[in-house]
Amino acid sequence: MNPNLIYPREPFKDTVYLKSVIKNPNIIVGDFTMYHDWVNDPAQFEKNNVLYHYPINNDKLIIGKYCSVACGAKFMFTSGNHAMQSLATYAFPIFFNEWDLDWQNITKAWDNKGDIVIGNDVWIGYESVIMQGVRIGDGAIIGTRAVVTKDVPPYTIVAGVPAKPVKKRFDDKTIDKLMAIQWWDWSPEKVKEKLHLIMNGDIGNI
Repeated sequence: MNPNLIYPREPFKDTVYLKSVIKNPNIIVGDFTMYHDWVNDPAQFEKNNVLYHYPINNDKLIIGKYCSVACGAKFMFTSGNHAMQSLATYAFPIFFNEWDLDWQNITKAWDNKGDIVIGNDVWIGYESVIMQGVRIGDGAIIGTRAVVTKDVPPYTIVAGVPAKPVKKRFDDKTIDKLMAIQWWDWSPEKVKEKLHLIMNGDIGNI
């Protein structure tokens, strides 16, 4: 139970605890959140999976604890979102030298929709895309190759392009209790003690 490991499944190198491989201060990842990739080096998540995340925007990717991020999932940030108020889709401000524009206005090339915030215990499916400004609630599931353009409530399964709710994982009473106990904030020792109840879906005895 060491959240600071890089490869928690040694000797296999296809899975990492993301917190241990992130260097960008604008990417914040909670304990035990893992990324699995059998195509590329999962330790290169920051380079391969977090797209158009330029420091000038100061937008953040925040991922909670105990999340599972599947191979090829992408997080699309502000600079991939060309400004919609412009009459042209072309990002002229990026080429300020070419067009004699003020370099300080470079951020006018795109619309800044803010941070991507992922809750705790979220499962992000294979090759899904999370768009800028989206917030995903605790316990949610993002389906394979879904494109998430809107916020996702806690414990909701979404799928499709654009992603839409499919169903809730549990009834409202169970969801309310899970949100109240917030097991992901327990110590690893307590999680281990209660693990059989968590894995068996025994909410009544937690």
